[in-house]
Amino acid sequence: MLINLNKLKSGFSRLLSVWDIKQQGPCQVNGVQVQLKSRRGFSLSILIENVVNSIYSFFSFYLSGKFGTGIQSYFSFLSFLVLLNFVIFLLMFTFITLPMIISDHGVLNTTHSHVTSPAIAEECTVYEEFNPKLVLFYSYMTSLLSGTGFLEQTYLFYGFYRTDDMRSWNFHYNLPLAYFITTFAYILLSLFWIVKRAVEGFKQSFIRSEDRFQSFCNKIFAGWDFCIRDERAAELKHRSLQYELKTDLDEERIKQKIADRTQKEKVKIYLLRALLNLLVVLILIVCFYCIYKTTVYSQQFNNKENNSGGFTIDLTIQYLPSIVITAANFITPLLFERIIRFEDYSPAFEIKFMLIRSVFVRLANIIVLLVSLWLQITTCDDKECKTCGYNHKLYPCWETRIGQEMYKLMIFDLIIIASVTLFVEFPRKLLVTFCPFPPFTWWGQQQFSVPQNVLAIVYGQTICWIGTFYSPLLPGIATIKYFTIFYIKKISLMTNCQPSTRPFRASSSN
Repeated sequence: MLINLNKLKSGFSRLLSVWDIKQQGPCQVNGVQVQLKSRRGFSLSILIENVVNSIYSFFSFYLSGKFGTGIQSYFSFLSFLVLLNFVIFLLMFTFITLPMIISDHGVLNTTHSHVTSPAIAEECTVYEEFNPKLVLFYSYMTSLLSGTGFLEQTYLFYGFYRTDDMRSWNFHYNLPLAYFITTFAYILLSLFWIVKRAVEGFKQSFIRSEDRFQSFCNKIFAGWDFCIRDERAAELKHRSLQYELKTDLDEERIKQKIADRTQKEKVKIYLLRALLNLLVVLILIVCFYCIYKTTVYSQQFNNKENNSGGFTIDLTIQYLPSIVITAANFITPLLFERIIRFEDYSPAFEIKFMLIRSVFVRLANIIVLLVSLWLQITTCDDKECKTCGYNHKLYPCWETRIGQEMYKLMIFDLIIIASVTLFVEFPRKLLVTFCPFPPFTWWGQQQFSVPQNVLAIVYGQTICWIGTFYSPLLPGIATIKYFTIFYIKKISLMTNCQPSTRPFRASSSN
């Protein structure tokens, strides 16, 4: 599709000279409806909004043109998670943490009380506060990174919220009820918001799936954006359309190959797929067993009285389950990617099936961690568990211990993402660019893998959803984490990565 940009610019100039700005309707820019504002109604808020929209539109154009719409969809989803976690943080802070702060500091003449249920033994509610005597300096760093020590007795974790009832004049606030309702509310909010984003793309997906010939016609004859007035933006739009057409043609080629298979070839490929799925199951069993053993070892080490082995050893053992889970999350998708190449699926189904396997591994790893931790909490050498139903001497507040594990998983996930970008992708870029040796040239420049990066942020968001009940301020940490990841990935994409040799179509729901 070749367009004379000079004629296009002159045509737009004549058109804008005739039109009155305040009478213009919405214009289609990169799939977004942009309403041109009246000059008479100009304000600072309109200026800020237009500047932000311009920056986002340019960034979106650049991504879709150079790297494909799949990467554009990834950054859109990442920005959505920043907003989602910020709203969840506001809910938890407003209805749970803020009332607790007001109660603890006696603001507004509030009084609070602790109500103990007669069905719970008194010793099960004893939770000793952190009272350090002589603490080494590195212990504070260990506590900060693992959520133990001084950080355990803060508003970050469930065990610090011990107030049951608050009163101020005629106002009565039931904190346990608010805790339950707010938790239920953020789950419903997340579900509703995600479904809403998914539903917005159903119409486009339905049109796309109706007829492949119609899809080609739409892209070739109606895919151009006539609001483009910049030469570079036009070039990026050309690349975006090229990526879409390349993806469609690749899928059609594989579908034709599958349709031409003989009966013997079908039996052969089905047997091969069965054997490869048994290999996948074996890989999963190995991952789950490693997570269980490391969780048991880490908990047994933490429960010892004299377990100080130095900063590095203490922190490594504290993070041992997180390290194993992160390693499993990194290695298993690579193995699945190699295995699925022999299963001979279509490109679209191959990506979906690989994502299903990878998502299952990440979610199952978290479940195995929680089950392993619960087995340690409920394990007693004698009859100590009969009173409270768990080992209350080693785990006076088991909810806080689960919150600490979720906290460590989130912190370690951010550390790994930043470290890979700084110590792997950037040096690789330098070696490939400035070292003309055959091994480095064969290695090539880093490619931005959309499926793996999407899995990483979905995994992190799952940790946030699970851990928010046990750590009410965890969504605030997740907001900072995803905001940081957005710019880390953006800088890495622009400086370290090249367009993928395999095109990915954007999800309709972003």
